[in-house]
Amino acid sequence: MTTFKPRRLLLHVIIICIGLIMLYPLLWMIMSSFKESTEIFQSNSFWPKKFTLSNYIEGWTGLSGFTFGRFFLNSFFLVAMCIIGNLLSCSMAAYAFAKLSFAFKSVFFALMLGTLMLPFHVTVVPQYIVFKHLGWINTYLPLIVPKFLGVEGFFIFLMVQFMRTIPKDLSEAAEIDGCGPIRMYWKLILPLALPALITTMIFTFIWTWNDFFSQLLYLSDVKMYTVALGLRMFLDAMGQSSWGALFAMSTLSLIPLFVIFIFFQRYLIEGITAGSIKG
Repeated sequence: MTTFKPRRLLLHVIIICIGLIMLYPLLWMIMSSFKESTEIFQSNSFWPKKFTLSNYIEGWTGLSGFTFGRFFLNSFFLVAMCIIGNLLSCSMAAYAFAKLSFAFKSVFFALMLGTLMLPFHVTVVPQYIVFKHLGWINTYLPLIVPKFLGVEGFFIFLMVQFMRTIPKDLSEAAEIDGCGPIRMYWKLILPLALPALITTMIFTFIWTWNDFFSQLLYLSDVKMYTVALGLRMFLDAMGQSSWGALFAMSTLSLIPLFVIFIFFQRYLIEGITAGSIKG
């Protein structure tokens, strides 16, 4: 028989209250997306007096001759390419650090970890100059190509820690069966490192989808805008904003993030924690 524990009940109540406080801005935005534009800041009521979809219709119509659906397609394309690039390049680099032997391996690994301590803002100007000389400004190349070159040290480190937990006996057995390094990477390591790969995919999706600064820096053509840049268009130069449409499209922009997290949260937790457990 389970005994009643007042302290445990109090703890759960406190956690629920804190969760509601943190979710309130999000819930307020969602409710405001169903309000009339004149009601959003003039009414103290959390619930709309009259639910309306006009904000979603207005927001989806978009600005500058492009619907918001175009921005969603651009974001999905950019996210997909970044995910493919990170999965391929980071997994290859991690496999080399975790399972292969080569000269100065520890030195290169230390240099890779050192990139994690380098602030992003330090490299912005040099990268922009390089991409400008390459003629890549106002294209997706500055946002995609680096992902295929293993520039994400965090994901490499995450996969290295996970691959080190794969028993060495499996690799040795594969070598005895005539499995070379490339085939071992593709047939053995990648399937076993699935949680780490999915974790990389989720973080890449979230970071790329929410990225505003890099996309604003390199993209100037409206037809290439992503969701993050499309939302900025609802705020004009005078600081006036179409709040209803902005909240409506912001609500829609959160749906892919929630879907990805809900479907892959089990792999996300496993991928983050498995590398820190030694059995």
